[in-house]
Parts: sequence; C-alpha cells; structure tokens
Amino acid sequence: MAYMEVLLSEDVDNLGHRGQIVRVRAGYGRNFLLPQGLAMEASAGNKRMIEEQKRILAKRENRERSSAEQQGGKLNGLELVYDRRVGEHGILYGSVTSMDIVESLKERGYEVERRRVSLREPIKSVGEFDVVIKLHRDVTPSIKVVVRKEGAPEGKSEAADLASAEKSAAPSVESSPAEEPVASAESTAPTEE
Repeated sequence: MAYMEVLLSEDVDNLGHRGQIVRVRAGYGRNFLLPQGLAMEASAGNKRMIEEQKRILAKRENRERSSAEQQGGKLNGLELVYDRRVGEHGILYGSVTSMDIVESLKERGYEVERRRVSLREPIKSVGEFDVVIKLHRDVTPSIKVVVRKEGAPEGKSEAADLASAEKSAAPSVESSPAEEPVASAESTAPTEE
C-alpha cells in the first residue's frame, strides 16, 4: 500500500486534529483530504511551510475556540420546537433532520454548519431529544429538540396525548372474559338516534 503524510488543516474524526502531521493512505489523501481542503501534502518542499502553517493554525485555533465558547454559552439549553404530522403510533410522516435544526438555528441568529450538528439519524418520532452541537472539539453545547404532533395544544405533550388515547381505547367496564367481546362489539357498532 502507498502512504503519504499530510498536514491537517481541519479536525478530521478518527484521524487527527488541526495542525497534526498524519500518515494516511495515498488514495484517501489525494481523493478526499486534499480536494476538500482538510489537509495539505507534507512533502519535502512543504516541510518549511508546515512550521509556519502550525503557528498560523494555532492562532486560528485560539480565536475559534474563544468564539465557539461564546456561541456555546448562548446555545446551551436552547429549545427548538417542531410541529409535525404524526401517524397512529407517534411516528412522524417525514423526519426532523440536521438541516432542519440548522435552519431553525439560523432563524434565531446562530450560524452553525450542518456537519457540526451531531445527529446520528433523523428524528422520526414524537418526544424530546438532546442534540449536541460540535462548535469546536472542546466546545460541545447541547440543545433540546421537541417534536410535537401538529395541531396539538401548546402545553400538552404528544406522549400525554398517546397515553390518554390508549386509556380511552381500553374498555373501562370490568367484566368477565366471556362478556368482553360483546362489550367491545357494542362499543364499535354505530348508533343511530
């Protein structure tokens, strides 16, 4: 296998932090890291520039960390509410994605990149979810995402709606097992007045 050394200009998950020189497979470096601007080649000619780049990256790192800490303090504990259409069992028609979260944050005046929203998979059910925003490797505020049934009252949560619906669907008259089918058949039969 062919390998190459690159200087990371951005943090790359499972590889390294900005400013590190790492050894990667040549194809990964040439086809992904270099074109995406995540790294620069650490060739013999670039070795002198690398020290200068490390100094520049360290200054940039400090500047970004301080701005991320300021923004993280404002974001921490923020609550985003989404009203979505819901099926029978509390499963959404569609989902709440990281792009939806980024757009909601943008409406509130926060600029966050989509890749910074740590959402493993889109939210597809009703409830409250904690979502981590990776502003910086050391700054990761958590926001609350609340997904409610569309048209549900403001103060009432979907979980309470489902619980009350299940209780009302259950037969409330205690009877022997032999009488139960008759009671449920009568309750579902249409009544004419």
